[in-house]
Amino acid sequence: MSAILTKTTPDTVILVLAGLAALVVVLLGAVTALAVVVLRRPTEPPHDPALDDLARQQAEAAGHMRAMGEALAGRQAELARVLSERLDSVSSRLGASLETNTQQTVDRLRTLHERLAVIDHAQKNITDLSSQVTSLRDVLANKQARGAFGQANMEAIVQDGLPRGFYAFQYALTNNTRPDCVVFLPDQRPLVIDAKFPLEAVMAMRGAASDDERRVAAQRIRQDVAKHVGDIAGKYLIPGETQDTALMFVPSESIYAELHDGFDDVVQKAYRARVVIVSPSLLMLAIQVMQQILKDARMREAAGQIRTEVGRMMEDLTRLRERVLKLQQHHNQTGEDLRQIIISSEKIEKRAARIEELEFDNDDGAPAGADVIAAPLQRRLEAGE
Repeated sequence: MSAILTKTTPDTVILVLAGLAALVVVLLGAVTALAVVVLRRPTEPPHDPALDDLARQQAEAAGHMRAMGEALAGRQAELARVLSERLDSVSSRLGASLETNTQQTVDRLRTLHERLAVIDHAQKNITDLSSQVTSLRDVLANKQARGAFGQANMEAIVQDGLPRGFYAFQYALTNNTRPDCVVFLPDQRPLVIDAKFPLEAVMAMRGAASDDERRVAAQRIRQDVAKHVGDIAGKYLIPGETQDTALMFVPSESIYAELHDGFDDVVQKAYRARVVIVSPSLLMLAIQVMQQILKDARMREAAGQIRTEVGRMMEDLTRLRERVLKLQQHHNQTGEDLRQIIISSEKIEKRAARIEELEFDNDDGAPAGADVIAAPLQRRLEAGE
C-alpha cells in the first residue's frame, strides 16, 4: 500500500482523503439517526431481535470506522513523510542546479564583459580611424590643403636626407618666383623641386562609369599634368642660375604609377621639357644621390688640407720610428749588461762550490793542501768574467 501511495500523485491522494471523509460523515449521520430513534422509544421497549442485530451492526461499523480512521491516519503520516523526503531531495537538487547555473552565468557574463571591452576598444580605434580618414578626405578635397599636404611631405623627405644649409624652402629666384624647395649642388646652382598633386582628374578617371567619361577624365589628366610641367619649366628653369633639370614631386605612389602606366606620352613630354616626375620613393633616392654628390664635393674641396694633414702625420710617424729605434738600442744594451752580470754571478757561484769541496785538515795535523794551494795572483777582471 505504501508503494502504491508513493506512486500516486498529490491530487489523487487528496481525492481519496476527501472520499473517505465523506464516507465517515455519512456513517456518522446514520449512527446519529439510529441513536435518536432509540432515545425516542419508551424506557423499556419490548425486546426486538432486529434492534439487537442493528446494534451489533452499528458496533461493527463503529469498529470498522475506527480501524479505517487509524489506517487513514497512518497512511496520511506515511504520505507526509514521503512528500517531505521528496521535497527535500528536490530542494537539494534545485539548489545545486541553481548554484551551477549561477556560476555559469557569472562566467559567461565575465567573458561577455571582456569581449565587450575588446569591442569597445576596437570601436574606439575605428572611430579614431574614421575621423582621420574624414580629415584626410577634407584635406584632399581642398586644393590649397592638398598642395600644403604635398609640400609638407616633400619637406619631410628633404629634411631627413640632407644636412642644414644645403637646401632652402620658398627660395626666391631672380625672376621673383618661389619654388617649394631648392637643393644647392656643388656648382652652387640650385636644383628646383616643386610639389604638384593632380588628384581630381585621376579620381574622376577611376570613378568613370563609361568609356566616354574615362576618355574625358584622361584628357583632363593630360591637360593638368601638361600645365604643371609648363609652369615648372617656364618659372623655375633659369639658364645660368638654376640647374637644367627640375623635379616635379607627386606625393602619391598610386597616382605616379597611374601616370607612368597609362600616360607615357605625358611623361615623355615632361622629360623633353627637362622636368622629371618623381614619387616619394624616387625623391628619397634622388636625395640620397645628392647627399653623396655633396659629400664627394666636400672631400675634393678639403683635398689640400687632407694632404697637409697626411704629411704631418708622416713626419710624426718618422719621429716615432726614430724614438722606437733608440729605445730598442737602450733595451739591447740593458740586455747585454744583464747577461754579463749573470755570467759573473755564475762564475762566483762555481768558485764558491770549489772552495766548499776542499779539506782543510790532514791526519798529521798539517793543513790540507798546504803544498798545493798557492797564493792567489793579483790580476784584472776582464770583460765577461
